[in-house]
Amino acid sequence: MSAGSDPGEAMTAEEIQAVAPDSTKRNAFTELMKSKPKAENPVTSSSSRSARPRSVRDGLGVYLENPASFPPSSVIYYNDDFVAIHDLYPKSSVHTLLLPRSPKHNRLHPFEAFEDPEFLALVQQETRKLRDLVAKELRRRFGKESAADALREAVLNGDVEPDDGVDGGLPRGRDWAAEVRAGIHAHPSMNHLHIHVFSRDMHSRCLKHRKHYNSFNTPFLVDVEDFPLDANDPRRHPGREGYLKNDFICWRCQKNYKNQFQQLKAHLDLEFEAWKKE
Repeated sequence: MSAGSDPGEAMTAEEIQAVAPDSTKRNAFTELMKSKPKAENPVTSSSSRSARPRSVRDGLGVYLENPASFPPSSVIYYNDDFVAIHDLYPKSSVHTLLLPRSPKHNRLHPFEAFEDPEFLALVQQETRKLRDLVAKELRRRFGKESAADALREAVLNGDVEPDDGVDGGLPRGRDWAAEVRAGIHAHPSMNHLHIHVFSRDMHSRCLKHRKHYNSFNTPFLVDVEDFPLDANDPRRHPGREGYLKNDFICWRCQKNYKNQFQQLKAHLDLEFEAWKKE
């Protein structure tokens, strides 16, 4: 298969060709999200730390085969059924991928894989778990700047007395879970099934192209909770619907930037600062 990207895909050729990061650095996010690993699945594990993908589009497979060989800066957590990783080319301030390890499903198109109701339920449950972790990371990063979290931060800092009986005495504060999205691309670029779980802010130096923005802000991204899809759902035909060619619409204020990506990009930087302060 060619290493080049298809015009109907969300990723560039450079991104498709990338495999796995080498960094061994730890950070607060990976420490927060790390859970005690279970024993390797004998079906998907590999004894080789240097296993290479058969195709550039099989790059995600190396995480499934031996997730323990990757540092916490790459693999967030794993268990018998899933591996959660940081997206190598994040399109938001927090962008993760959930990779199902089931050999029966993990190389199927999501539309086909999610026709299995038991597998879909398992994926939806694990996606909610990762969404919660991403929400906690957003609070850790941005809670001190958020007006909605001000009282909570004051309690944590000892400036205000806690209110007994509410979240351990803490005010609930901002609903960071509402700032997290989770879905699949209707036309995936990689061969292995993966679910994007990310903050909706679209703030990243890796957000560089039309397809990058529209693949996450049009029906090209299908929410995991929307499955199973109806047979006539138009999202089953992303090329026909032309989602990636849509005008640029700001995710926050809904202003239409037509075909002006650089103007949108500058606007998104302003929206990001305002969003953090909500």
